[in-house]
Parts: sequence; C-alpha cells; structure tokens
Amino acid sequence: MALLTIKGCFLADRVKRKLDLVYGGGSVGLMGLISKTVYDGGCHVLGIIPKALMPLEISGETVGEVRTVLDMHERKAAMARESDAFVALPGGYGTMEELLEMITWSQLGIHKKTVGLLNVDGYYNNLLALFDNGVKEGFIKPSARHIIVSAPTAKELMEKMEQYTPCHEHVAPQESWQMEQLGDYPNQLNAQ
Repeated sequence: MALLTIKGCFLADRVKRKLDLVYGGGSVGLMGLISKTVYDGGCHVLGIIPKALMPLEISGETVGEVRTVLDMHERKAAMARESDAFVALPGGYGTMEELLEMITWSQLGIHKKTVGLLNVDGYYNNLLALFDNGVKEGFIKPSARHIIVSAPTAKELMEKMEQYTPCHEHVAPQESWQMEQLGDYPNQLNAQ
C-alpha cells in the first residue's frame, strides 16, 4: 500500500508540473494507473506498444495516444526519441532492461537526457550497489556511475533530475549515432 501512495505522489507531482508521459502503452497494472492519472490531469499521454503485446498489456479502454510498433527495439527507439528524460519505477526484468539500455545510450553519447530511478523503500539498493562495485572493480568509469540519478521519493527525484548535468565522457558524439535510424532497426537487420 505504501508503494502505491508514493507512486501516487509521483503521479500527482508529474501532473502538477504539467509533464507529459511517454510510456509502454499498457492499460493494466501500474502502466494503466500512471497513464490514466496523467491523462486525467490534463497532460498528453503517448503509449508505444509492440503489436504482439497488445493482448497482454491492454485490457479495456486505452487513454491518450497509442502508437503500435513492430517489436521491442522499435518501441525503445520511439520512446527515446519522444522523451525528454527517463524515469524507472520499481519493476521487473523489462523495466531493468530498458533502464540499463538508457544508461548505456547515455554513456555512449546517443542521448544526453536525464535517467532517473525512483528507489522506493530501497527497491533498487542492490542494483545501485552493483553499479558501485562495477566502479570499484574498474568496469564502470567513476564519472559514468553518475549517469543515473536516484532518490527514494518522487519529489526528491524530480528536483535531482532538474539539476542534473551530464559529467561523463561520451564514447562518441551524439550526432554520430543518427538516432532517427534506431526506429528502423528491424529493417536494417533484414537488409544485412
């Protein structure tokens, strides 16, 4: 119950700040709650969902704009293009995979957007400790460890994200990644 209350605060803060939402497109569970709250608060909601997941993640009525894509690669590329920042709430493998990809894309220089982690009740403490161990063992550069901004509350996370300035070296300049081509990823594979 405390988890929903904190997430509710996150939603209220997002609506109060008039921040639009780009998300995975589902209408069930947490995705459904978030999209409905943001939409009911008068903000724009864009859901991006692969065709194969529609029967699993959409039940009943959708809110806002829903864009159907071919697969997960296209979904993540479209979400990255449409977003100004990224926030991961407590979640499972899919959330962690998307979070790690956005961190990696920042490290590579594909984007310069803030990556936030809402660490409710210490949910992500072990993941953050793993990142710290990666620095200690020499696998993650100390400056790259600061790509991710985390906080235990939505209010604190939003404040940290607003103050965030990238301080890590990028592997390559953003212009060299041609972000618009990421949306055509499946077709690029088929052409090879």
